[in-house]
Amino acid sequence: MKILHIACLACALWLTGCATTGPSQDSAADSAPSTPTGAPPRTAHTPVIPNGPLRPITAAQASSGEVASLSAPADLWDRIRRGFAMPDLQHELVQDREQWYATRPDYMQRMTERSSKYLFHIVEELERRGMPTELALLPYIESAFNPQAVSSAKAAGMWQFMPATGNYFDLKQNAFRDDRRDVLASTRAALDYLQKLYGMFGDWHLALAAYNWGEGSVGRAIARNQKQGLGTSYTDLNMPAETRMYVPKLQAVKNIVANPEAFRTELPLIENHPYFQTVDITHDIDVALVATLAGIREEDFRALNPSFNKPVILAAGTPQILLPWDNAKVFQRNLEARREGQYASWTVWSVPSTMTVSEAAQRAGMSENDLRSINNIPPRMLIKAGSALMVPRSSAIRQDVSSHLADNGQVAFSPEIVTRRTTVRARKGETVASIARRYKLSAASVADWNDVRASAAFKLGEQVVVYLPVRQATQARGTVARSGSGKRTAAAPVRRGGTPSKVKRR
Repeated sequence: MKILHIACLACALWLTGCATTGPSQDSAADSAPSTPTGAPPRTAHTPVIPNGPLRPITAAQASSGEVASLSAPADLWDRIRRGFAMPDLQHELVQDREQWYATRPDYMQRMTERSSKYLFHIVEELERRGMPTELALLPYIESAFNPQAVSSAKAAGMWQFMPATGNYFDLKQNAFRDDRRDVLASTRAALDYLQKLYGMFGDWHLALAAYNWGEGSVGRAIARNQKQGLGTSYTDLNMPAETRMYVPKLQAVKNIVANPEAFRTELPLIENHPYFQTVDITHDIDVALVATLAGIREEDFRALNPSFNKPVILAAGTPQILLPWDNAKVFQRNLEARREGQYASWTVWSVPSTMTVSEAAQRAGMSENDLRSINNIPPRMLIKAGSALMVPRSSAIRQDVSSHLADNGQVAFSPEIVTRRTTVRARKGETVASIARRYKLSAASVADWNDVRASAAFKLGEQVVVYLPVRQATQARGTVARSGSGKRTAAAPVRRGGTPSKVKRR
């Protein structure tokens, strides 16, 4: 009975299909469903018929995003190729740079291997913003993917930010870190800047020229050409040699990545997988301890966290670090298992008043050489009040460094003034106070040096001992009789009133 019921249903469906078989072209319009009242009339669909025979798409069309690939990228290089979206620059300088890179396989190998730590993150960010993946190759041109690179103009990091531009894009630069070297922060800032420049010029080649030369310089070059009735493309502008070669270098690297076999180049395998992941930091912690707990070398940690320039990570300023993908879990597991001992053996001391390095070292309980080394203090300098110095952290200190110090700490110096013991002759009616005013000294110091009271007066022609800066003593040689020793001494720290304290060195 059930089989008979199914057969009847099948027959009914077959008969329904016969009844609704499509009509001829002449009756198609009559059989079309009617348009509901108030709805816009439907327009007939006109199929697009190509002119002439069908042709295969080109490689450029396939990589432009017009055609979606159904297969996953074989590696990160393949993924980068699929995102190429900039127009190719056709110029003899491109061939020149291709030849330059192709004849230096060792340099290319080192550069591409170094990039393997950072490329996945950069490509992810470019794709998220809908930007051309050629830009992932830009650090090859800027820094050879060396996050510690510093140019002669003081640009730093793999994206080579100048200090002022870094500040504009919120890259912190203080005594403890330089975010121009930070992998995540500098990449974010670089792509923000490139998007801004593309919005200004509407052309990627001009945007890249502005990234190298400055948007003001490119804008003025365009204005000059417009005034003279000349073209305003990248190749038309008059620009410095470095900027002239900038886009050709990028195009040459792009061409090599697109077809390494044509240049007899082998690119190292870079998996289409994150190299690192972020890990939260909740306490100040030594870099050496992080490396130990993660099971990696300290130099490998610094390669992923190149912004740190001290032996300790300040959690209030840098609440996240980067670790290799597998080692991140190792670090977290070992950190949770650690129950004893300090995390950080260093802390920050805000210097209360201007002082010498030796005095600061004595107060911090460390050697002068160590204080100079860890805080990069040059010779013959005083440490100015308010400077944030890295000093040993005692076991009694429980509190981590504050966010204000971690984000804004700086070390400032003033030249250590070299003085010379000098004698001057008192004028008629001269007093301790008048001599102090004449040489911009404190009356107390003049009185102390001459073993008199601060209210004392001197006889005409009496020799008065003072300690003057070497240059001032030399200039006053006509009226100053030098003592026999001529010993060089460091000036005492200067007080707010501008006069040295009683501290003296003879």
